[in-house]
Amino acid sequence: MTTIQKNQSILLAGASGVLGRHVTRALTEAGHKVTGLGRGPDNGVRADLMDRDALLSAVDGHHFDTVIHAATALRKPPMRDRDMFATDALRTEGTAHLVEAARVTGARRFVVESMVFGYGYGDHGDRPVTEDDPFGPRGTTPQLERHIAAMRTKERLAFETEALEGIALRFGLFYGPGGTEALLPLLRRRQLPVPADRGRVLPWVELTDAARAVVAAVERGRPGQAYNIADRTPLGFRAHVENVAGAFGLPKPMTVPLWLMRPMSYAHTVMSSRLVVSCAKAERELGWTPLYPSSREGLAALRSASP
Repeated sequence: MTTIQKNQSILLAGASGVLGRHVTRALTEAGHKVTGLGRGPDNGVRADLMDRDALLSAVDGHHFDTVIHAATALRKPPMRDRDMFATDALRTEGTAHLVEAARVTGARRFVVESMVFGYGYGDHGDRPVTEDDPFGPRGTTPQLERHIAAMRTKERLAFETEALEGIALRFGLFYGPGGTEALLPLLRRRQLPVPADRGRVLPWVELTDAARAVVAAVERGRPGQAYNIADRTPLGFRAHVENVAGAFGLPKPMTVPLWLMRPMSYAHTVMSSRLVVSCAKAERELGWTPLYPSSREGLAALRSASP
């Protein structure tokens, strides 16, 4: 494993987001100094990633060892393709602007949050996808190409920018503290219908496990490398929601035909996909393993911590 400087000064774009809050805590507990970057008043550097000039002005005079891009425009799960467009822009223009900011601050390392859907939406079969598989294949529709192109661009900018050690973490679907709670009122009111999985499974990762992977990438990631980050138990979307219901003693979701989800175009695409990933590289090179091997354990921990 590659090991670099401890006690780093780190600029975290997206520090106030669901993942960002966990990353801030994990980095701080590991001895690093974290400065948040975002538009809100709680950020040490207040700027909008989409405003290049304002961003460069905001970081002028600052020095950071590492810059992390974990910013998202999502405030709730995306249902339609258009719900992803603002996040697509953060992955393209926002990343380009943040790369410039990283260079201005003298940063050496640049870590980006990526996603397993960069391998493509659809049916990948049962073979675990590794980091050696093609990333960023052309999308099968203009909307999916827009999403995949954004992930492709984000990683390319991280890897190809001169004088920056780019690392990408390809996360599974997030769940856990700060994320899963939004499902509970819907389950209580039986307002979260989902289709049967029928063999379709997806990678998942608990948010504190994801944050630990970011710390590992900052400290031990190899420059120019991507790492899959997911737990050991891929599950269909319905199976995961049923685990949520079981953990909190709530009614199981109603079953609906998959075609009924088509008006919610992005959710339909995700629920139609089958994807299993291997995390052997992250375990080998980062020394990262999930504390929660499946969402059953992660949700049980969430439930026990809930008031």
